[in-house]
Amino acid sequence: QVQLVESGGGLVQAGGSLRLSCVTSGPTFSRPNMAWFRQGSGKDREFVAVIDWSGGSTIYADSVKGRCSISKDNTKNTVYLEMNSLKPEDTAVYYCAADQGSIWGRRWATAYDYWGQGTQVTVSS
Repeated sequence: QVQLVESGGGLVQAGGSLRLSCVTSGPTFSRPNMAWFRQGSGKDREFVAVIDWSGGSTIYADSVKGRCSISKDNTKNTVYLEMNSLKPEDTAVYYCAADQGSIWGRRWATAYDYWGQGTQVTVSS
């Protein structure tokens, strides 16, 4: 069974940085697009960023554009989300997700086949 395990969350002051990691394991599955979503307390899950299998294409939500960078290392089966200039409104549980579909850049959660358990990011003001 495919598993996604996130790490790297924590408590940080506004203006600080965090690097989230997502390690995938399990049976080989088709070259997925990998994404990060987040869900704040009482809010819907929202798209943050997506990267294609090769790592050559990325898309970001407007709310994080210029502050976040998604990358991956296929040799380590790991996807990263580097977050800078963090704001209190970035506080959320961050989830890694895998989309095995053939359509690039899907930003809705229902398109994703596998999910991690999430890692909490809390930004204090």
